[in-house]
Amino acid sequence: MLRVSLHRLSLSALCSYPPRSLSPRHQTFSFPQLRTRAIPLSTMRDFSTSSDLTTKLLFRQLFEKDSSTYTYLLADVGHPDKPALLIDPVDKTVDRDISLVKDLGLRLIYAINTHVHADHITGTGLLKTKVPGVKSVISKASNSKADMHIEAGDKIYFGDLFLEVRATPGHTQGCVTYVTGDGPDQPTPRMAFTGDTLLIRGCGRTDFQGGSSHQLYHSVHSQARRWDDENGVPILFKTFKFVSTVGEEIQYNPRLTKGEETFKSIMENLNLPYPKMIDVAVPANLVCGLQDDSAESVAATSK
Repeated sequence: MLRVSLHRLSLSALCSYPPRSLSPRHQTFSFPQLRTRAIPLSTMRDFSTSSDLTTKLLFRQLFEKDSSTYTYLLADVGHPDKPALLIDPVDKTVDRDISLVKDLGLRLIYAINTHVHADHITGTGLLKTKVPGVKSVISKASNSKADMHIEAGDKIYFGDLFLEVRATPGHTQGCVTYVTGDGPDQPTPRMAFTGDTLLIRGCGRTDFQGGSSHQLYHSVHSQARRWDDENGVPILFKTFKFVSTVGEEIQYNPRLTKGEETFKSIMENLNLPYPKMIDVAVPANLVCGLQDDSAESVAATSK
């Protein structure tokens, strides 16, 4: 949807446009995870399109089976330094991710999260201890520790490519969606990494961490309208076995095709079990995935 692919379809209506551009020099840092829990694809996927510009973007989809979490590796391989970032890394697979980065000759500069996860511990803190120079990134609204706190409209540069930040609260108060850049020098089709905000034929629960079915509904529908106006794009799954777009979800998603009041009723009556990792994962993720005194060294820097 959008001219972007999404991992968990991207939603977000709460963005400010045009995005504020933060050059890599200013970085207090210098915007799918699309996670389909019931559909474990493979542990790694390639992404390619017919666009020549897309050859600049290296993309890998990685899978952590215990939490059914997808992690995404993106890199600008057209840049001399081959700068890379990981979206939603998991602590259990940090060594795997580091090995892949090394094998591909990349330089990891960012470890970023779409939100404070309740089902697994983020790998951002461990990545910082194992890979010199890596900066952790999360939304300011998440109230979590990180090196960089981003807000709607910000841009995160890795080489000559960038991600736009879009606020998409609802699953949690601090949820954001990261969308690949728009412009003649950016790869197409675009991709959106939505975390748990939007899933294929589903969406994240809204009954904890400041969740709101009202906010989630408007995040998805407002973003979808904007993307439809831009003629949409396939989601990040576009070259995979399971494909969807924001527009398709708005048409066929069994929850999001309903009116807002019906949607709120559905979300309030899911009767889902208490997340088994939440009591461990949320406190850890609020300090960048590090639970001991070393967490204090992960300085949270506001913009």
